[in-house]
Amino acid sequence: MKAKTGRMNSIQRMNDALVGLEAIQLAHERVRSVVVRTPLYSADALQDELGGEVRLKLESLQRGGSFKIRGAYNFVAQIPEEERARGIITYSSGNHAQAVALAARLHGIRAVVVMPVTAPDVKRKGAERLGAEVVLEGTTSLHRKVRAEAIAAADGLVVVPPFDHPWIIAGAGTVGLEIAEDWDSPDTVVLPIGGGGLCSGSAAALRILRPDLTILGVEPVGAAAMRAALDAGEPTTIDSVDSIADGLLPVRAGDLTFKHVREFVDDVVLVDDDAIRDAAALLFSRQRLVVEFSGAATVAALRSGLVETKGRKTVAVVSGGNIDPSVLTAL
Repeated sequence: MKAKTGRMNSIQRMNDALVGLEAIQLAHERVRSVVVRTPLYSADALQDELGGEVRLKLESLQRGGSFKIRGAYNFVAQIPEEERARGIITYSSGNHAQAVALAARLHGIRAVVVMPVTAPDVKRKGAERLGAEVVLEGTTSLHRKVRAEAIAAADGLVVVPPFDHPWIIAGAGTVGLEIAEDWDSPDTVVLPIGGGGLCSGSAAALRILRPDLTILGVEPVGAAAMRAALDAGEPTTIDSVDSIADGLLPVRAGDLTFKHVREFVDDVVLVDDDAIRDAAALLFSRQRLVVEFSGAATVAALRSGLVETKGRKTVAVVSGGNIDPSVLTAL
């Protein structure tokens, strides 16, 4: 694949136009007092191994432990006040749940999060610490979505979607905006894809600000919903997902995120769990970075030879650091 070049009901009906640079810049102004401007960290161990300059955009150091607060806060801040006061709800494998809980806490409103029964304790407890009411439901993103929509209808809550909405995409796109502002000469940017909000928004910003840049998305082999959508020409539901990267497991790419990836991203590559695990271990042992498996997927792609790095300048976005301490000990 090569593709370079009001009210709650109104929120739900927003059009499917691609998110532009102005929306991302406005989102950045909206969230800048809340989010951490995370560093572009020079990864010496990777540079020695890969033969090129590698910098990591460390969203693992973000509030809530992942990039997700960018989109969640951008969304919640734009809900009409009288509707926001009733509370919000989301469905998430963990990181978006924590981000929505944090956004709700900052606004002083109720938050309910629907998480899978397989959610890591570190993410479930993180959402609870931030004041969210946690509901466990099923194992897939579709299970969670159905339950969240039922609760929202019963309680009058506003649904904060995890990825497939212009406000979420614009907020997540502030990652790409910061990369473009903080380093004017990278050759390649590599972004993880779960539902695709981070990749979509960041690619939209980067393609405008750095039009000659190579932009790559990364998915686990066992949860390649965006790759399947690109191959089919439209979002399609995959039969099952299976990966240690629990934040990258939607069974279907978003309609809007698919359009962004098709338009702005050069290719989507797949990495296996062994490579992801090894990447997380290397980041901890050699760089002293605590990174969850979902966040390590981009580094896994670099080390697997899926990205040309020799003699090039590469940014890998590390999307989160919410790894269970017992898993870290095993690494």
